[in-house]
Amino acid sequence: MVCYRELGMVLSCALALFAVTPTASAFSFSEDVAKDARTEDEQRTAAAQGLPALPGPCLDDLRRKKIMIVMGERSGEGVSTRQARYSPHFNSINKRLLRHGVRTYSQQEITAQVAQAEIDAYFRNDPDAALAASKKMGAQLVLRGTITSRSAINPVLRIPEVYVSIAYSLMTPGGNVLSDASASAESYSGSDTLGMAGTLIEEQADSVVNRLLGGYCAARPSTGGSKRK
Repeated sequence: MVCYRELGMVLSCALALFAVTPTASAFSFSEDVAKDARTEDEQRTAAAQGLPALPGPCLDDLRRKKIMIVMGERSGEGVSTRQARYSPHFNSINKRLLRHGVRTYSQQEITAQVAQAEIDAYFRNDPDAALAASKKMGAQLVLRGTITSRSAINPVLRIPEVYVSIAYSLMTPGGNVLSDASASAESYSGSDTLGMAGTLIEEQADSVVNRLLGGYCAARPSTGGSKRK
């Protein structure tokens, strides 16, 4: 009787362990899956933000400066630079710069302090007038965006198609280009090139800003070495 009783206890213990073990394993597995999911979410978020791996000293340098963004649209009649027309395009770039901790001026600040003729200077490569405008704002860098478009009849579909591109240049206050980047797209319908440009830059703004800042850091002189006394 004792033997049977002991054997029954052993079997009961074994069954209990068998019942508990899968549950414990399942719980551990679930934790691993949740952890992996969190990691993937974080990676996707970082990729979506498109933040470049800028060198620490360069990023610190950029954050000590203040950037003035000016936009213009080139056509057969010249360049239109009425900044109020380009608020969506301005905002797409501006919010990406702010995400990096880079300081910018608002459109209201720019139009309140800089004359229209001085804004035009950035698009007609007039370094003296451009420098005067930058000094008024106290800007250490200027980011210029130029929208261009052209239309043609698609030879296959026989319908109008519009090509839009935006060229960006990060410049010194006097207009010397430090880095540049561009975005482009085409559409087979519609004639709202400004609206299309707004959609374009919103879709590609992360890449554009990354290339502009990355190009600036690549061209920036090294600050290493000993300082002169």
